[in-house]
Amino acid sequence: MSVTDSFPLGAATTLDELARDPHPRLAQLRAQEPVSWLPELGGWLVTRRDLALQVMRDAATFTVDDPRFSTAQVVGPSMLSLDGEQHTRHREPFNAPFRPRQVRDGFASFIEQETGRLITALESAGAAELRRGFAGPLAVAVVTEALGLSGAGTDTVLSWYDSIVRSVSDITAGHEAGPAGAAAYAELRAAVENTVADRGSSSLLVSAAERLALPEVASNAAVLMFGGIETTEAMITNALLHLLRHPDQLALVLGDFELLDGAIEESLRLEPGAAVVDRYAVCDTALGPAGVRRGDLVTVSLAGANRDPAVFPDPDRFDVRRENARLQLAFAHGPHHCIAAHLARLETRIALQRLLERLPALRLDPDRPAAPHGLVFRKPAALHVQWDSLR
Repeated sequence: MSVTDSFPLGAATTLDELARDPHPRLAQLRAQEPVSWLPELGGWLVTRRDLALQVMRDAATFTVDDPRFSTAQVVGPSMLSLDGEQHTRHREPFNAPFRPRQVRDGFASFIEQETGRLITALESAGAAELRRGFAGPLAVAVVTEALGLSGAGTDTVLSWYDSIVRSVSDITAGHEAGPAGAAAYAELRAAVENTVADRGSSSLLVSAAERLALPEVASNAAVLMFGGIETTEAMITNALLHLLRHPDQLALVLGDFELLDGAIEESLRLEPGAAVVDRYAVCDTALGPAGVRRGDLVTVSLAGANRDPAVFPDPDRFDVRRENARLQLAFAHGPHHCIAAHLARLETRIALQRLLERLPALRLDPDRPAAPHGLVFRKPAALHVQWDSLR
């Protein structure tokens, strides 16, 4: 009997389906084949939360340190694609600004300022596209501030980010990445080198260069940059979409902004911006019902784990008062838990509250529907909204 015969649902699962509307298929897999072999993926897909945690916690058995790891193919070795002592060595120089207190003290005022500036530019129009008209530029401004990257404007950084993310997504889907990702990374690396060369700068990159070689600083800056932009742009866009699609839940939030934190966690649970994370088996091992072989790709579906009914009752419902929503795994888990999760949460909370306060009767544009899309990175291509202009 072949692997495919043993996992028939996986054999029938396509990557296109997982990019378009993954949740019905993920629910089937989770219930019947929680570790399933997907021929199109060329690996295992893990959809049950307990098994997802097992994989992400056990870096000795399920590693990121493999030549096939998509991000490393684009930007080289970094904290994202190394484990053990090397992972610690790459991550530690970047930790300090992203601890909870340092995030509040170091970034709240800047985020408020940028959020206000962006909304002021929009509010008289009565309509806008908020993914690239608001969420993207805000995320770029904050991550550029966090890194202390000099000489790169918002449009330039967004273009780098688009090209790098597209290359990572192409590799994950089994395609050959085009030259744009490598070209974008070369430009980013040059900007990092120029920033580090300015030793008078207080940039995080300069301090990191005291402990890491310059190519290592650049690769980690790339990971932090596109991760920070991707995470926050998706968080803001997906959370807005969830709130505007559910007027009853939006009304609760408008009546009590303390519920915004729950709304953000619930949106992360329902539609994590990064839907999957990849690992590679270091040895033959049992994982749930599957016999995983050394070298096998093991892809954790964060989207699947986040709707596990064993943990989240009525898992497809958006409920801003869900008591355990913070158990969601959108920021991954274990040694590779997102380094900037606290910053992303703060940024998203400020952004959502100011949008809801300053754009009266904010609502989706009924003529331009939006839906999340993407195999790896999931958010709407655009989010068109309207509000009652005060002109």
